Amino acid sequence: MKTDLKYTPLHPLHLSLGAKMVEFAGYDMPVQYPLGVMKEHLHTRTKAGFFDVSHMGQAFLTTTECALGDEGAHEKIAAAIESMVPGEIRKLKKGGLRYSVFLNEEGGVLDDLMITRPGREDLQGMLYLVVNAAMKARDFALIQEKLAGRATLKIADDRSLLALQGPAASDALEKMVPGVSSQTFMTMRPYEWAGVPLIISRCGYTGEDGFEISVPNSHAEEFARLLLSHRAVEAIGLGARDSLRLEAGLCLYGHDLTAETSPVEGNIKFAIGKRRRQEGGFPGAERIQRELSEGPSRLRVGVLPEGRAPAREGTVIQSVDGESIGVITSGGFGPTSGCPVAMGYVTAPFMDTGTEVHLMVRGKAMPARIADMPFAPHNYFRG
Repeated sequence: MKTDLKYTPLHPLHLSLGAKMVEFAGYDMPVQYPLGVMKEHLHTRTKAGFFDVSHMGQAFLTTTECALGDEGAHEKIAAAIESMVPGEIRKLKKGGLRYSVFLNEEGGVLDDLMITRPGREDLQGMLYLVVNAAMKARDFALIQEKLAGRATLKIADDRSLLALQGPAASDALEKMVPGVSSQTFMTMRPYEWAGVPLIISRCGYTGEDGFEISVPNSHAEEFARLLLSHRAVEAIGLGARDSLRLEAGLCLYGHDLTAETSPVEGNIKFAIGKRRRQEGGFPGAERIQRELSEGPSRLRVGVLPEGRAPAREGTVIQSVDGESIGVITSGGFGPTSGCPVAMGYVTAPFMDTGTEVHLMVRGKAMPARIADMPFAPHNYFRG
């Protein structure tokens, strides 16, 4: 066992379940369990999959310009975070979540994240943030630098983050946390479980209905084991997590989004609020507003290879005339789709759905076509 790796509070649980462990973002994480990646993937699509995502970064951002709960407190913390992201945070409803991105001055994506406004009146002026594991140290340092004097950041490294995804997730969690099944997609609520404070968001990274549960480290394993005791719930590793998000058309930072990629190029324009598109006021606004108006020079698209050979990350995309027009950023076999699926970037003339392209696999041009995403339908619970 590598001594330089970090471990989540559920590490002993993974070992006891027979997980195959790999290094990911500096942590020793389960890539699969004895069930295997294919069965784990399909189990999540049909029942419920349990994921340890405690390696991700949780934090609370609080305004220093007035007291929590004061009139205008939310507007102050929203204005602070909006100086770093293009999302509409000011109008975020109480208890609402929003997906957004940190941007550099050139409009490139530094990381994607979830931003939540608490529902409680006495917590207005605070935001709950969840950022990617590999980027959390840099993200937190950047927030502290950019928002010094306007907000304070409390890193919640005393809390684990668990995900429960799939059509049976709601029923399984309801048995432990009554009332959670009535919660709708992209909302957060506080709960108690046996006197333990929980923060539960109805969201996820698979395209399925599901939840992310923030629980104190001291109770994480007990909570996880109770979830896993439900007959519909199985532990799921990083392998299936990746194939699930790929089928759902969801980005993985560092692969499908990078510091050179704008959110317009990344085909995540929904992360840019309507007011923000007009007003700007975020890093790289000039570039992003231009791309919104004129269209980007390249775009992240879905790609369906013909045949059974998957197109992996780094595969060159060519036109049928042999011109290099882009690259695959994520690819593999889609167990739900029953065929290879991929996503990548292509230049403007080749963005349209149905466009025939070639993928250079081991020096051979393999036929493929540009396709709509997601490859598996989203099944979010909207009430």
